[in-house]
Order: sequence, then structure tokens, then C-alpha cells
Amino acid sequence: MVDQDKIQFEKFKPVWWAPEVHTQTVIASFSDTKDPESERIEIPTPDDDFLELEVVDLKNGKPVVALFHGLEGSSQRHYIQNLMSDLRQAGYSSVALNFRSCGNKINLQRRMYHSGETEDYKTLFSWMMEYFSGSEIYAVGFSLGGNALVKSLGELEETHPASRAVAVSPPYDLKGGSLRMDKGFNKVYQKRFLDTLSEKADLKREQFPDFPEFTGSSVYDFDDQVTAPLHGFKGADDYYEQCSSKHFYKHVQKPLLVIHSKADSLCPLEFAPFEDLESNRYIRTLFTESGGHVGFISQKRGWLNRTIIKWLNS
Repeated sequence: MVDQDKIQFEKFKPVWWAPEVHTQTVIASFSDTKDPESERIEIPTPDDDFLELEVVDLKNGKPVVALFHGLEGSSQRHYIQNLMSDLRQAGYSSVALNFRSCGNKINLQRRMYHSGETEDYKTLFSWMMEYFSGSEIYAVGFSLGGNALVKSLGELEETHPASRAVAVSPPYDLKGGSLRMDKGFNKVYQKRFLDTLSEKADLKREQFPDFPEFTGSSVYDFDDQVTAPLHGFKGADDYYEQCSSKHFYKHVQKPLLVIHSKADSLCPLEFAPFEDLESNRYIRTLFTESGGHVGFISQKRGWLNRTIIKWLNS
């Protein structure tokens, strides 16, 4: 294994006009998006549903990178598209997963997706091992997608298909983060998430009249009324406890880089299991003083993707 402590990363320096966490988070989400020249592919799931994938296949036999988006994101989000483009430039093929209900079409089964859903990750990795036969697999997860990636790494330990991974701005304690989203400026993000989650729940109710109804006003309420019962949890607290990534870092046995801003208000770093992160020799952390949630607008543009690719190259 590479001596991870010897890898020197470029220091994150925010642009002067976006020094604050919310400007970093919001402006990053409206940044220019590159076209990675990808292809949309659908694959079946074991429960007779489907997953929509965005695929860049360079057919060069080099490693292929699996990408996982955040809450109410998709493979069309700027951070996915731009990373796919930069990976292509670096010679990597890539596959971005759209979580169920996040692609171009609503999924078929009476369920959606959640922060701890790792069975669909297994389906994706199995497909990648067949489609990119003989190629090494890497993985990068953002926010919610990073939480599930870490959970996947912890569950499968040394048998995980990915030989190297990155988690960007992952939530460590789902309950703590959910409750924090109902405070201050975070309510702006919460409203955006709830608007699209509610729309999807209404669409699902057209498919399944007994689909859980959302009558609350927070992400916690949505998870308690919809996410938890829909996916077999007793309630939001049970869902959060079983799926929070903080429980899984100690079991990770593949090189993992965790990138997080100390100023992140959506997924506060204070909830991180620092002892497990520091004691696990497979994990390297990169905690920046500034930056936003999945938003790192640097003086020299592209700091986040350069950092990810440097880790994958190492």
C-alpha cells in the first residue's frame, strides 16, 4: 500500500469574492458545467427495478471510477459532470450512478433511495466488473453518496470491489446533520431538498396509493414519515442510527481519502469520529479551514478535482 502520509496535497485557497461557507456552497452549485461526453445506460436490479448510469468508457483498460451524488442530486450535477470531464482528461473511464428516482425516470418499485442504501452500490460494482472486465475500480462519493460509500467500504472491508476511494463532505451523524438543517440559513437548503422530495413522493403515490404521505416541515420529518417506513426502519432515529457513516470508518480496509471543510454547516465536521479516522491506517483526512459543502471554489480553479485525481493517481 502507498504510504499515504507522503502524498502532498495542494492547500485549498478560496477565491477572495467567496470566502464564506454559504457563498462557497451556493455559488459552486451554479458553476459552469463541462460536458464529459457520456452515454446513458440502464441496468436491471435484483428486485426488478432499474438503475440509470452515466458512462464514460475510454476503452483503454485503465482504472474506472464510480461516482455517487448527494441528496436530491443526479449524474447531471456540476460536481459529477465536471469530475467526469477531468477524469476523462486524466485517462480514467467513469460511471456515475443515479440513485432510484434521481434519474430521468421515476423508478418502478415502492421505494426510493436513502443514505445507507448499499445494495444498489453492489449492483453497480458487479456491473462494472463485468462491463470493464480486468480494470481496477475506484470510487468517489459526495455528501449522502459519500456516506453510503463509507458504509459500503465498512461492510465489505477487504472484499470491497473498489481499491481506492474518496468521500467528499460526507455526513457522519445523520440525525445531528438532519436536525442542524432545520436551523438558520440551512433552512434554505432544506426547503430545496423538501420541494423535490415531496414532488417525488407525490409521483410515487400515483404508482402506489399506499405510499407514505409527507405532512411535516423538515428533512427529519420526511425521513420519519417516508424514508424510514419505506425502507424497513422503525423511524427516523432508527434509520439514522443504522446508516450513519460514523459507525463504519473503523472497518474500512481500502485506501480512503476524506475531504471536508471545517466550516461545512450542512454536514458539520464536529460529528466526525475523529479517533476512528486517525487510528485507521487506510484513511487519510484532508480538512480545510474554509470552503463549503461540496463547494471548494479555489483561487486556482479546480482544487477539488485536482486533489481527487492526485489521490487516485497515487
